[in-house]
Amino acid sequence: MHWFSYGVATLAAAGIIGIGTMYLTRPRVMTRNFGLPLPAEGQNTTWWLRLKGSRDIVSGLIVLALMVLSTPFVLGVVLLIDAITPLSDMTTILAAKGSTGTALGVHGLTAALMVAAAIALIIGVA
Repeated sequence: MHWFSYGVATLAAAGIIGIGTMYLTRPRVMTRNFGLPLPAEGQNTTWWLRLKGSRDIVSGLIVLALMVLSTPFVLGVVLLIDAITPLSDMTTILAAKGSTGTALGVHGLTAALMVAAAIALIIGVA
């Protein structure tokens, strides 16, 4: 189970860093894949979208740092807390009547994998 938990943590961290980088460099393109309709075009819309990118990158870097510098228990707790983000994304998309496939297949699956890995790390199975 160790390989699963650290594998999920690595994929989640690398994935969110990659997504964050794309939000910084191509924010409009990334919003099309999120599952919600594009936000209204405005003078500052792109800058607001880039804020998501920087926060995503930081989230991934925290997980990578904990993988190297901390215990499996602490990593598990942080992964469990971080799983709130894709869970929140999923529920927001569903509530807004966005793409159900993206909500469940991307955000929901990501949250489920993160929770499974976190639980294994917390209870010491990993």
